[in-house]
Amino acid sequence: MNRIIWKLRATRQLMKLDKSAQITIRDNVENKLPVFPDCVSVKKLTDHKYSYRLRVGNYRVFFEFDGEIRIIEIEEVKKRDEHTY
Repeated sequence: MNRIIWKLRATRQLMKLDKSAQITIRDNVENKLPVFPDCVSVKKLTDHKYSYRLRVGNYRVFFEFDGEIRIIEIEEVKKRDEHTY
């Protein structure tokens, strides 16, 4: 089982989100990442400044793994809609 470490930047980003998003992200991190690499919604990234990302709805949780999981950044992804083109 992996130990999860939240960096200060990621904690601040999480606190700026609405309560429901905070709960969803925290639950996904606590349920999926302790069994990393045997989990779904995680992808190894290439040509990116972070090694892995966890997809949680409209948010992406970027992290590094070196025996411990270090959550570095949380980003909201703007999806395409009818006004994109």
